[in-house]
Amino acid sequence: MEQTSKGWGSGLVGVIIFSGSLPATRVAVGGFEPVFLTSARAVIAALLGGALLVALRQPRPAATDLFSLLIVAIGVVVGFPLLTALALQHVTSAHSIVFIGLLPLATATFGVLRGGERPRRGFWFFSALGSLSVVGFALSQSGAGSLVGDLLMVAAVVLCGLGYAEGAVLSRRLGGWQVICWALVLALPVMAPIALATQPATWHGIGAPAWLGLAYVSVFSMLVGFVFWYRGLVLGGIAKVGQLQLLQPFFGLALAGLLLHEPVPIAMVAVTGFIVLCVAAAKRCA
Repeated sequence: MEQTSKGWGSGLVGVIIFSGSLPATRVAVGGFEPVFLTSARAVIAALLGGALLVALRQPRPAATDLFSLLIVAIGVVVGFPLLTALALQHVTSAHSIVFIGLLPLATATFGVLRGGERPRRGFWFFSALGSLSVVGFALSQSGAGSLVGDLLMVAAVVLCGLGYAEGAVLSRRLGGWQVICWALVLALPVMAPIALATQPATWHGIGAPAWLGLAYVSVFSMLVGFVFWYRGLVLGGIAKVGQLQLLQPFFGLALAGLLLHEPVPIAMVAVTGFIVLCVAAAKRCA
């Protein structure tokens, strides 16, 4: 019970950190192209993560772990950051945040496929109910988003759920922070040349908000958040702790409204409240 409580606590810290990712990305794409932003944040985080691995003398992962690390890199180092950055050129961060409500279902599904977990039927019912409410809201808000933006967000969520589940399974052997650090290092030889090739022609005119956005997604979204998140998934269970992601829209919507002054419709708040009820019910049934 104590271990499970620590898992939920660690997972909650990770969710709070991740909640700033989409608003920060929304600000950053105002000064940087999506491909450069994705590669630059990965390079910065990889340099920090690599330094940690060297400083703490961490052993190299086994050859059998490289495929899993590649899946983590594709899911959370490349896929989710790139697709969300592209999506945020078409939709507001407030609109995109609602799609995070799909992440628990995606994470739980891959937790079954890759982690061997077996939640009960009630869990799946409430997890699916929360996810369907998100999809229904997105489809009803045609004026707030776009089909391209919505599809990009759905694809981002699927890849992110895969990366979360695969990373959690691997964390049982390597450790949570080690997994994200090795995944970042693995992606570095690809992301560094892309960052150099897509860097802005001139750095003049890029405002402080864009730089702050880049700094946040590089240090916190790409590295620090995963230290807490993977630890939470390992201690509390992928499917169970993964449901905490349904709280992320609350924090994200608050940040989008307070920091970016984006409109947050009452309907959006109502949907978010409903999916939080679904996560509470799913937790009881897991």
